[in-house]
Amino acid sequence: MCGFSMPKSDMAQLSKAIGVGVASGGLSGLLGVGGGILMVPCLVFLLGMEQRRAHGTSLAAMVLISAAGLSGFILTNSVAYAPGLFIFVGSACGVVVGTWLLDHLEVRTLQVGLAVLMLITAARFLLLVADSEGHGGLTWLQALGYVACGLATGVLSGTMGVGGGIIMIPIMILFFGFEPTIAKGTSLLVIFPTSVIGTLRNRHLGNLCPSVAWVVGMAGVASAFVGALGANQLSPRLATSLFAGLLIVASVQMLHKGLQTR
Repeated sequence: MCGFSMPKSDMAQLSKAIGVGVASGGLSGLLGVGGGILMVPCLVFLLGMEQRRAHGTSLAAMVLISAAGLSGFILTNSVAYAPGLFIFVGSACGVVVGTWLLDHLEVRTLQVGLAVLMLITAARFLLLVADSEGHGGLTWLQALGYVACGLATGVLSGTMGVGGGIIMIPIMILFFGFEPTIAKGTSLLVIFPTSVIGTLRNRHLGNLCPSVAWVVGMAGVASAFVGALGANQLSPRLATSLFAGLLIVASVQMLHKGLQTR
């Protein structure tokens, strides 16, 4: 059971699911994140989904959304393929660990953990340095750093139901010298296959609702593609400030709910 039902006659629930997908897709394409940082609290608060299944369902919807956003960045030649491959190697291992943690952690732990993660992410986006000279050639030391970054990303994706871009993008810009747009495109390059692996794991563990994931994911495809194409047009400071404010509001709501959960 999904822990959530969306009958065909219930247009209000369907409209909410579509709205969640469109909003999450837009953020995913514009900022290079999976969209789960917005999607998970929306699935919980707007659609009444149980917390653990919301995390798994968010990751499943991310498969379609991240693929659409990635295609937009590919069209603008804003993807670093070699670094993305090494990040994915670490992410593929980490997401297996993360999905196992999702099946064993208490709901309250997930709620409070996600709220804290949102606050940290908001601070990172506000303090993020937008200017960069671009990443250099790939060395073995950098490759190991990319794998470590991917490992943390995968654990986060599997446990919290987010794509991991909130970790990857700041690291790629601040530590590896990526240009912001290239960091966003490379982030989605990693998020797409990582989401696929995590979703297969969550399906086996029963931690997702396929029907909701399909509706939310399909609803976010167009907005993710448009957001990716417009990533270069929006002021980086404006985009990160608006997203940080949204994260703060959502984190306060999630933290309040988590502290009230027995």
